[in-house]
Amino acid sequence: MAKTPYTDHSTFPDPVYKNTVLGPLFDGARDHFAHDFQRIDRAHLVMLREQKILGDDQAGKIANALMAIEQEIDPATLVYTGEVEDFFFLIEKELKTRLGADLGGRLHTARSRNDIDHTLFKLQLRSKITGLLGKILTLLETAINKAEAEKDTLIVAYTHGQPAQPTSFGHYLSALIEVLLRDAKRLLDALATVNLSPMGAAAITTSGFNIDRHRMAELLGFDAPLRNSYSCIAAIDYVSGTYGAIELLFLHLGRPIQDFQFWSSFEVGQLYVPNALVQISSIMPQKRNPVPIEHMRLLASQTFARARGMIEIMHNTPFTDMNDSEGETQAFGYQAFTTAGRVIDLMTSFVSAVQINEDKVSENIRKSCITITELADDLVRNEGLSFREAHEIAAHVAKTIVAMNGDLTIDGYAPFKQAFVQSTGRETKMDAERFASVVSARHFVAVRDRFGGPGDTAITEALACYRDTLSNLRAGLSAYIKRAKDADNLLQSEFNALPGASA
Repeated sequence: MAKTPYTDHSTFPDPVYKNTVLGPLFDGARDHFAHDFQRIDRAHLVMLREQKILGDDQAGKIANALMAIEQEIDPATLVYTGEVEDFFFLIEKELKTRLGADLGGRLHTARSRNDIDHTLFKLQLRSKITGLLGKILTLLETAINKAEAEKDTLIVAYTHGQPAQPTSFGHYLSALIEVLLRDAKRLLDALATVNLSPMGAAAITTSGFNIDRHRMAELLGFDAPLRNSYSCIAAIDYVSGTYGAIELLFLHLGRPIQDFQFWSSFEVGQLYVPNALVQISSIMPQKRNPVPIEHMRLLASQTFARARGMIEIMHNTPFTDMNDSEGETQAFGYQAFTTAGRVIDLMTSFVSAVQINEDKVSENIRKSCITITELADDLVRNEGLSFREAHEIAAHVAKTIVAMNGDLTIDGYAPFKQAFVQSTGRETKMDAERFASVVSARHFVAVRDRFGGPGDTAITEALACYRDTLSNLRAGLSAYIKRAKDADNLLQSEFNALPGASA
């Protein structure tokens, strides 16, 4: 029996495919990439004309048609109808309508949607990274200024959730600053990978036409073309590097946010959140709820999850051009930048505004005897004891004071003298006045004036170093922003100078 030939009477696109895939992809291109698409078209046209792949008359007519499309069609008003496959083909259809099929189709010479897409994604990421980095550097400057102002403000430092030793708020913030500086550097390094141009890779292997990939990179503000053309359309480390840096940043920020929550609790109370950042209870008149801390925490977690989601979407995908890393995935990732900016802005305001409750800190230091380590250290230095023997004497004093709910500086000398004699068989050389000085929180911090410590010289040197690092980061970021701005001006000038183009 003869077989019936297969005949496909279906019409593209299938309505369900249109509504579930093509429509959303078109909307994403319209909302995120329309402006950058115009820039790529203009740059490619300039390059094709310079390389004599297009003649002067052809380039001028295409330039005028592109300008007319930009002036007459507002991308925000476009609705996907299914008449063309995607945003790219919509623009090409407009060119053909205005110029004819032959000339209207020549702009696409020596390029592909593959290299166009990854260039669009990189241009968008570049803008978002520079914007986020600007916010991070503002937070860093705020934190450094706060640390400078609070370098003598005592706090209780906690380990394992328990009072450990006194330090300064400036010293604590400096630890946060160091991490933030490294996080900012990671994001700046990710930007270096983003800022390599895929244009000219075409589908996967470049082109037989004499294109100039370096010129395309220059016109679009990239540092250089990404060398390997296969890598241009297959490698997604520019995505994973960016979102990996964001993931780490917000993992790290979540930790001091947790501290702020703990410190502002009624029982600890060493962090005072001003009324401008406090909400009241609808039923309990006494409540002061520092809910911005909770919003920082939840938004940081959302940002972390979205950044992690981007990396997981890339996991086990083929090393080639594929939709897994493209339009809808890119748009999904942009949500991370939105929440990231909210966290950074809120934390900048929060760090600037909060204060340390010095009375509460003093009370907690008194109750916890957290300066007792310095007593043991002093006995080693000035009484010639081993640290273990000194530690046992100090431990006895601390237990005695805690049990009596006393004050170490006032009530500690008598039990210290007794413990010293019992342990060593001799009298201590330390009198009561010197004992009170040795176990004071101010003394504890002052003598820890070593590299990285909270003492005045050490913290002053550290803050100067942080300012230098911040200045270098600002210079690096400014260079990317300037390069992009200069490229926009160059592209505008070169496009307007095309023969026959109506500027």
